Amino acid sequence: MRRVLTEEITEKKPRSWRCERKALVDGLDAQQMRMLLRRHPGMFYEPFPPRFINNLYLDSEDLRNYEDNLTGAKDRHKARIRWYGDLLGTARRPMLEFKVKKGLVGTKYSYPLPDFRFEDGFSHADLQRIIQSANLPERTRFYLRNLHVSLCNRYYRWYYATRDERFRVTIDTGMTYYRVARGQNYFKHQYTDHNHIVVELKYDQELDTQADRIASFFPFGLTRNSKYVTGIEAVYL
Repeated sequence: MRRVLTEEITEKKPRSWRCERKALVDGLDAQQMRMLLRRHPGMFYEPFPPRFINNLYLDSEDLRNYEDNLTGAKDRHKARIRWYGDLLGTARRPMLEFKVKKGLVGTKYSYPLPDFRFEDGFSHADLQRIIQSANLPERTRFYLRNLHVSLCNRYYRWYYATRDERFRVTIDTGMTYYRVARGQNYFKHQYTDHNHIVVELKYDQELDTQADRIASFFPFGLTRNSKYVTGIEAVYL
C-alpha cells in the first residue's frame, strides 16, 4: 500500500491545495510577534479567539511517517486526532485528520469522531475503540488498524488573517510533547519548549509570489518545520 494517502483510501476529494511556510523562532516571544502582525502592512486581524490545541499523532510501528517527514520526502502524510480545550478529560468534537503533502503544497482530509475520554491509562485498545465507533469509510478504518498513537502534543495558538482572507498566520507557543506507549499511559515523560514559538503562513498556491512580500516583513526566514518530528526527537531520542 502506498504510504501517502490517496482518494481511494480516504474516499474523499481533497480540499484545495495550499502552501504552508513555517518557522521555529527564538529571540521573539508570542506577544512581540502579535505586535509585529498588528503593525504589518497586510492589515492582519484576529478572526477568532486563541485556544489550546491537542493532537494525537498516529504512525506505524517503525515510524514511517516520522521518517518521511524527517527526510523531507516529496510525497508524505501525517495522521492525527485533534481537539480543542482541555487535554485530559472528555475530548469534545475531535477530528481525525490526514495532512497530505505533495512537494511544496498540501491538503487535508477530515472526519468527525465521537467524543472520548483521554486520561491516565489511555491505551492502544482505547484508540481502536474510538476508530471502530466512528463513521468512517471502510478503507480508512482498515488503514488505521496498522497505526498506533506515537505522540501527544499540546500548544496555545493565536490566529491572524489579512482582511481579504487570502493569507493566514498562526502563532503557537508552549509546545508540549508527551511520549505515548502502546500500553497504558500516564504521561510522565514530557517536554515543554519554553524557548521558541512556531509561526506559520498559509495561503493558496497561486498566491506564492505575493506571499514573498508578506513574509519579507518578518525578521526571520520561513522554511519548513514539523512539530511531529520535533516531538518524537524530544521524548524518544
